[in-house]
Amino acid sequence: MNLGAGASLSAGNRIDPRPVLIVTGLVQEARIAAGPGMTVICSSSDPQQLRALLTVFDPSTIRGVISFGVAGGLDPTLKSGDVVVATEVLAGDARWLAGLALNEELITSVALGRSRVVRGGLAGVEQVVAARALKAALRSETGAAAVDMESHIAAAYAEESGLPFAALRVISDPANSALPPLAMAAIKPNGDIDLRKVLRGVARNPMTLRALVSTGIDFNRALRSLRGCRGFLLGGEGLVTADL
Repeated sequence: MNLGAGASLSAGNRIDPRPVLIVTGLVQEARIAAGPGMTVICSSSDPQQLRALLTVFDPSTIRGVISFGVAGGLDPTLKSGDVVVATEVLAGDARWLAGLALNEELITSVALGRSRVVRGGLAGVEQVVAARALKAALRSETGAAAVDMESHIAAAYAEESGLPFAALRVISDPANSALPPLAMAAIKPNGDIDLRKVLRGVARNPMTLRALVSTGIDFNRALRSLRGCRGFLLGGEGLVTADL
């Protein structure tokens, strides 16, 4: 099923041999995305670092841009592991359209894994939206299904470079869940998790353990679902140019 029209990643029957740029925020996402035909960058959940990485990246070496990873839920009907295929990305007054080829076989395979697949907007932010009230406010303001810190930067880069763009994000922390501060503080500069910092935090405040365990279960469920979406990255012939 082709969702969108415009610039394609292939010309006629000739396949463009250049890789697709995969933009991620965490090293776990980058590991899932890595493979032949992919150039993967990881922002370590730092929007400014992502912008710096893209500043020195040559857009002529790639054939498209895909934002790929986990996200915070804004739509209260979505659960951890559910998949959001972006129709658009919104950040402040800016709006980018996203298009991709996503076939029914992929939708079925993901659904069989008890994950729901929806098409909807992604809200781009510069800081983690952790509190339930802030998620609800962002949902009311944008109507977006999910929120992350990379998609709006990837979409802007694609638009500026005249490259096709798409985004696929899996819900990690649902709209009705609040991220524990310790979970957010434990991300290393390389995007991995600082287990020592987590253990020290739990030792200081054992009451945080339950929330951390719940967050970890949701995160692992999201990563399993994301692995199931890996095949999507291989079928991007229908990507369309990002449109501001």
